Amino acid sequence: MLFAGLLCLIGPLLFGHDVHWAPWVWLVMATGVAIVAAFLRLERAVASRGGMPLIDLALLSDAAFMRGLYAVFCFFFANLSFYLVMTMFMQRGLHIPPLLAGMVFLPLALAFVIASRHSGARARHRGTLVLIEGCAVQMIGFASLVLMVVSAEKPSAMLLALVLTIFGYGQGLVMAPLSSAVLSTVHPTSAGSGAGMYGMTAQIANAAGVAAIGAAFFAIEAAYSARLALFAAAALFTLSIATCAAFLTWMRRAAA
Repeated sequence: MLFAGLLCLIGPLLFGHDVHWAPWVWLVMATGVAIVAAFLRLERAVASRGGMPLIDLALLSDAAFMRGLYAVFCFFFANLSFYLVMTMFMQRGLHIPPLLAGMVFLPLALAFVIASRHSGARARHRGTLVLIEGCAVQMIGFASLVLMVVSAEKPSAMLLALVLTIFGYGQGLVMAPLSSAVLSTVHPTSAGSGAGMYGMTAQIANAAGVAAIGAAFFAIEAAYSARLALFAAAALFTLSIATCAAFLTWMRRAAA
């Protein structure tokens, strides 16, 4: 049921543009919402009969954990979709060759590794504040990217690599300690189910982000330009990461 519901929710985003967002696309997505709601009712029914539900229903009433999961969804929603949009913009908007476009991400990857090593030690002393700071660094990276594209008609690959390094460092500050921060609020007896819900949420968010933000990028690119499509995608990225930071703040308060 969960697979069918998510398929109905995410699938139409992948081909909605191709069918000009026909009314049946929205009907399929509404059906997905209904199936997911029915899945939760099924889980409660299984638990009431003494069975073992797929998810630990007690976790759904854990305010700190649920706020953490919302933060996880928002973070990963902007994760893979960012690389998709940047790759397409560099090749279709700036006409950078594929090999060179791939090398643009190398400094970002290095910054991500460095930040990941730093964030673990810092998180032990400062907790979720490190993650919130990482979200802020990522938003600075988005703003720097937009300003660079606005000021330079065709920025070079080296300049893009330098700006993307900011985003990579911020992403590393968040991703490395995120799972520990969210799962630290879970009771040990529910740790397995909590870890499963964390992984499921991250994968769903990755797929939904690629589908939704990718669809928005291609639609705006087809109607206007790749540059404007990048600006719209950057706005969605910033909104998603800002929401992630808000949920991390609320999670911190709930766990206090």
